[in-house]
Amino acid sequence: MRKRRILLLLVINILILPILSGCSNQRFETYHKAQNGQIDLSQLHLENEAIDLDGEWEFFWNQLLEPTEVDQGELSGYVSFPSSWNKYVINGKTISGDGYATYRLTFNSSDDRILALKIPKVRTAYKLWVNNNLTAAAGEVGKTEESMTPRYLPQVVSFNAHQGENEIVIQMSNFHLSSGGLLNSIQLGGESQLLGLRYRGIAFDLFIFGALMMMGIYHLALFFFRKKDPSPLYFGLFCILIAVRTLMVGEAFLFYLWPDLDFVIARKIQTLTYYLGVPLILMFFKSMLPDYFHNQIVRVTQILAGAYALVVLLTPTNIYAVINPFYQIWSIFLIVYLFAMLIRIASHSLKENWLIILGGLALILTSIVDIITLSVWISDSWPPFLKMIFQSDNSSSTGQLLFAIAISLLLAKNFSDSLEYKTVMGEKLTEINNHLDDLVFQRTRELTASNEKVEQQNFELELINQELQKISLRDPLTELWNRRKYDETIQLEWRRCMRYKRPISLLFIDVDYFKNYNDQYGHVAGDECLIKIGETLRTALSRPTDMVVRYGGEEFIVLLLETSKDEAIHIADVLLQKINALGIPHFGSVVKDRVTVSIGVSCLIPDASSNHEELVKIADTALYHAKTNGRNQVQVFGE
Repeated sequence: MRKRRILLLLVINILILPILSGCSNQRFETYHKAQNGQIDLSQLHLENEAIDLDGEWEFFWNQLLEPTEVDQGELSGYVSFPSSWNKYVINGKTISGDGYATYRLTFNSSDDRILALKIPKVRTAYKLWVNNNLTAAAGEVGKTEESMTPRYLPQVVSFNAHQGENEIVIQMSNFHLSSGGLLNSIQLGGESQLLGLRYRGIAFDLFIFGALMMMGIYHLALFFFRKKDPSPLYFGLFCILIAVRTLMVGEAFLFYLWPDLDFVIARKIQTLTYYLGVPLILMFFKSMLPDYFHNQIVRVTQILAGAYALVVLLTPTNIYAVINPFYQIWSIFLIVYLFAMLIRIASHSLKENWLIILGGLALILTSIVDIITLSVWISDSWPPFLKMIFQSDNSSSTGQLLFAIAISLLLAKNFSDSLEYKTVMGEKLTEINNHLDDLVFQRTRELTASNEKVEQQNFELELINQELQKISLRDPLTELWNRRKYDETIQLEWRRCMRYKRPISLLFIDVDYFKNYNDQYGHVAGDECLIKIGETLRTALSRPTDMVVRYGGEEFIVLLLETSKDEAIHIADVLLQKINALGIPHFGSVVKDRVTVSIGVSCLIPDASSNHEELVKIADTALYHAKTNGRNQVQVFGE
């Protein structure tokens, strides 16, 4: 089912879009073609027809000949018309886009009558004579870039046709675009017929311009009020660019409104609308469907568009026109990429995105038509149906309008869904309001129970935290302060004593031959020995500011705040005697038959040049001397 829908979308775009894109410049089928510079139209009622003067025209390369001079000119050959003269081969060489030439065609009419010619845009200046009368012109024809003045001016002109043979002579020159000549057919017919085509084309272009401009302004306004979503900005700018371009292609109504508009400026504007429109539409798709479009491709497209735009702004038209085919190739790559992504989107979520897919396909197909139309790829051997499609250079405007309509329908659908959701939510809110009192009472009761439960849990957590805090700072064996508590305390007390210039003393205590004790009596007895020593140290100190720490293993630290060296030595002696007095048997000791300790004493007055770690280092050095001097004694480093 999904594959059928995708196929249906493709068929709709392929069959319908070319018809729509041709509506702005409808023409009748060509029944006759010129051969060897002549076309016989004597059997037709030309005043009721609109005939494309296609076929073989006489061609005089690098010659600007007026009607009275054509017979004396050097005929370069009979060439397919309309066509860019870049395709013509003269003397075995393909001619370039720069140059000038004269074309001539004769046609037969059944009687005298007033007829008209519908002349499209000519690259890039021309003069046209009918029966030796100068009938139409645009710009100034010249043999050099300096002597000519380029100008676009599609127009319908009337003339008196004679019974029998009539002659059309056209001088053309081009030094501003990469290809010269005429890409669209000159039409011959009744004045009312051709004016009708002209007016319908202008009306269609103005309709597209107005629709796109309004959509562009509308989407820019959406972005102004909601800047979080950039997709309306990209889409609005793209609509405005295409709207401006619409007035410069097709019937080129802008040149009719502003006849003195400089060709170079107009051409730069038209080219920039193309160069800048490519990254804008890709950025729009990226913002709408970010999962399907790669950031790297979008970034490269932005860089290339910026670079090409700078070239357009800073160089003459004949320079940047040369690089335009390369950008067209890049555009075709992006079109293929966009087409592949749309197929991927359709295969994943066609139901939700079918509008944007349909609009995107319309944009893709009409953009391809425009790229081919503006290139030199069109061949005179193409079937008439294809030539009709590719002779309109404003197809992408039609595709963009269809794309904009699709996006607008998508926005309308989203808006409708939003209103439906709002209605449903409003009904639910009304129902809730009707039972608000019961709901508030129920929610209040639930909230009260929840708060009581939270308070109970917080109380239990506080008890647990207190217990954990206590455990984290206490030695689990002796219940003395541990090394973590010591590290926290010494930093605070060191700064305090430094501020008031008070001394800090430290006793470093080590149990003598404790390993031998464990080996002789076992670890359980060793733990009981450490508990008794720790309890003795704690109870022997009289001041609450004194701190006893189990520093590690059989090592203890006694921190004595605001205590002089002499006082510290006295306290150390007292502690040494009290531990001796415990009388804990230790027959593995070489000092005494009981457990003894060695004590190292340090004392410092904190200042900026010292730190608390030196206090431990000095006491540790003194302890080392106490051990090496026989143990069971108090030592002060330096004494």
